[in-house]
Amino acid sequence: MDTMTNWAVRALELSAALFIFLLGTLVLTVLVLYIRDISQTQQAIRRNYPVVGRFRYWFEHMGEFFRQYFFAQDREEMPFNRAQRSWIYRAAKNIDSTVAFGSTRALNQPGEVIFLNCLFPTLKEDAVAPEPITFGDPHCPTPYVTQSFFNISGMSFGALSVPAVQALSQGAAQAGVWMNTGEGGLSPYHLEGGADIVFQIGTAKYGVRDSAGQLDDERLKAVAAHQQVKMFEIKLSQGAKPGKGGILPAEKVTEQIATIRGIPAGQDSISPNGHPEIRTVADLLDMIQRVRTVTGKPVGFKAVLGATDWLEQLAEQIKLRGLPAAPDFISLDSADGGTGAAPQSLMDYMGLPLKRSLPLLVDWQQRHGFTSRIRIICSGKLVNPSDVAWALCVGADAVVSARGFMFALGCIQALQCNKNTCPTGITTHDPKLQRGLVVADKSQRVANYASNMMHEVGVIAHSCGVKGPHQLKPQHAQIINDHGLPVPLSELIQPGTHSR
Repeated sequence: MDTMTNWAVRALELSAALFIFLLGTLVLTVLVLYIRDISQTQQAIRRNYPVVGRFRYWFEHMGEFFRQYFFAQDREEMPFNRAQRSWIYRAAKNIDSTVAFGSTRALNQPGEVIFLNCLFPTLKEDAVAPEPITFGDPHCPTPYVTQSFFNISGMSFGALSVPAVQALSQGAAQAGVWMNTGEGGLSPYHLEGGADIVFQIGTAKYGVRDSAGQLDDERLKAVAAHQQVKMFEIKLSQGAKPGKGGILPAEKVTEQIATIRGIPAGQDSISPNGHPEIRTVADLLDMIQRVRTVTGKPVGFKAVLGATDWLEQLAEQIKLRGLPAAPDFISLDSADGGTGAAPQSLMDYMGLPLKRSLPLLVDWQQRHGFTSRIRIICSGKLVNPSDVAWALCVGADAVVSARGFMFALGCIQALQCNKNTCPTGITTHDPKLQRGLVVADKSQRVANYASNMMHEVGVIAHSCGVKGPHQLKPQHAQIINDHGLPVPLSELIQPGTHSR
């Protein structure tokens, strides 16, 4: 009996020792993982949520094997599906962008694009660099010339965090692309990277306003004095909220943001839904001329197409005043554009999507002979090479993206942009969350994304048999119609010169 008791006691002691050993090992493992996660700089989620954040990447990896049973398929999520995001993540990390087995993309969905390969594709030695795009020559003292056809769309400092703006600025400079400030004004962080800047003048005139909220010419001159500021964009409307101004919640209006914008701190920053001094097409041309005269740099406007009768009025006014009075560019946004905050009624139901509005604008441009005078920049969910190549085929001169570059920064589509709780540090001013976004690492990913995008658009162009992206034309693509059959893209665009 004593022997059995001794064995039982011994067994309990061994079990307790084993439990303590396993518990100690677990605690030590968690501690090691915690230290590794908070000290690494590549993944914001692991840095902000050490140990626990690892499950996000594990689930993402395991989803490749189990999604056919339990999870949404590659192309089912909204607003951006897994296939779209995965390409961006790979491009930003500069890792292998190839996929295996076969395409998961249905080839019979209405509105989808198919490019027409050439029997004799362009050889590598015959390929050419992107053609220069000139804005404003010869109608303003300081025209802007760039080879970049894929650039960073307007995202305001305030909507974005300090490290996000820094990473975008530095990455844009490295890739040779421009960066739009958004309507929040010009911050030191936009300038510190050395990138070309497009300054956006929103309806509230943030950064260039006087005490009454009106456009201040002296402040405008001060912004234009920065050599990095290459163009000015007057924002009339935005894709996610046509007819509604910018919205920045009070908790995101810090002292620094308030100073840059010229508004009180700690209060909601709500832009007017339109420019009070721009109520007609003639007013718009007057404002464009005023800004161009004050700054000496190219000036255009950003708008979403809905009603289109104003386009003919614009053409009449330009012809009446002469080509120098025309905008140097039009930035066309899509109804499915992005935003930090917008009423759902506008986000879901207002404005034309780009696949309808871009052909309309290109047709207008060509019919009135404005092709070489007014450049077309477009945006709206153009985050993959096929999207950008389609826009060039239709007739756009350049494409800009906001959410694509947010994904390059590490965005996981958590849909927290309108709050101060972005888990990746991109759209929050919480220092604890911002620390996850390491500028040196993310700026490289921004540059990789832009460079790989332009490279792969070139790959599509070469497969179509042309030497460079800007030689893509409507005849190089077809669009799936309502019957699931491809029809020539050229049928959607009226005959025109389609020259750059």
